[in-house]
Amino acid sequence: MIVIVGAGQAAAQLVLSLRQGGYKEPIRMIGDEPYAPYQRPPLSKKFLTERPSADTLYFRPEKFWGEQGVSTDYGVSVQSIDRASKRVVFAGGEADYTTLFLATGTRARPLPVAGADLPGVFSLRKIDDVRALRAPMDGAKRIAIVGGGYIGLEVAAVARGEGRDVTVLEAEDRVMKRVTSPVISTFMQDFHRGRGVDIRLGARLAAIEGAGKVEGVRLADGAALPADLVLLAVGAKPNDDLAAAAGLPCEDGVVVDEQGRTADPSIYAGGDCTRFPSRRYGRKLRLECVQNAIDQAKAVAAAIHGKPHTYDPVPWFWSDQYELKLQMAGLSDGYDDAQTVGDVAAAHFSVEYRKAGKLIAVDAVNDGRAYMSGRKRIAEEKAL
Repeated sequence: MIVIVGAGQAAAQLVLSLRQGGYKEPIRMIGDEPYAPYQRPPLSKKFLTERPSADTLYFRPEKFWGEQGVSTDYGVSVQSIDRASKRVVFAGGEADYTTLFLATGTRARPLPVAGADLPGVFSLRKIDDVRALRAPMDGAKRIAIVGGGYIGLEVAAVARGEGRDVTVLEAEDRVMKRVTSPVISTFMQDFHRGRGVDIRLGARLAAIEGAGKVEGVRLADGAALPADLVLLAVGAKPNDDLAAAAGLPCEDGVVVDEQGRTADPSIYAGGDCTRFPSRRYGRKLRLECVQNAIDQAKAVAAAIHGKPHTYDPVPWFWSDQYELKLQMAGLSDGYDDAQTVGDVAAAHFSVEYRKAGKLIAVDAVNDGRAYMSGRKRIAEEKAL
């Protein structure tokens, strides 16, 4: 039996790819959330805004997985892996496996500051986080968002669109610094500020303050800002604890090879929780994106089918903020040349990144053609 720990994008794709490839043996999927596999990107965008039911996010109707011969355990946390006996243990039971697939995803990175446990402080990684956030957000006039990455800026766009006062506190000297160039960062900062968002750069949070609930935040420079609600959006940590406790190598993510196999030949892993070797970029990568979850799960399925192939993707990402669609192909870190193409003032442009003359990434704002062309050209480049 194949046992899958996790019930997200990678888990769902593994099932689909296995069944499409003719795999007929039993599959068991164990997820720690009380939901069938669902899409996560809409959580900080459409799902937060429109408040639909959870099943609108499902990849397939819940009954589909049973029809595929998958036994499902939702709302169940796996506690340990017994590699010698090939068994996973969870509260109230255990499951034997011939092959184990870890698709445990990520969790919100905690911020160790005073007041982080006050009512009115939230993070956003899953459906129940949105449900916990939505009602307090309805009653909030002033929102402080700690972190100027994808989630922080997407929620800022939603909240500002609802007419709330929004302050984004970014510790770095520009937003999205980890994933893009100054051109994109400056454009996004200016766009948000033009919509009335107070973006503060180099702003380090010292404490969240309030008597019984959030009333404001205090910065390291002593500045105090009132806030009815605080969202911590400072990144994610891979859920690799289970793997590490089982003795599998982990390096800020479960270490896997080019087929998604761990150091144990019976255990694979895929998605946000993994770190894998990339010939294209000449280093190990951990990617938090839909593309990686889908394609790495396909690679694992191919290996299980006995038809292994090297997984070495051109990663792609996207972010919707207001009427902006930011689409990104490849990884731009380490570039030595960047060229802007198009009309920045008209919010229709792209930035191409090169290293040693090779195209390694393209970021496109409201320019799907440049994005698709960039993805194709990056794929055609030889490894660095």
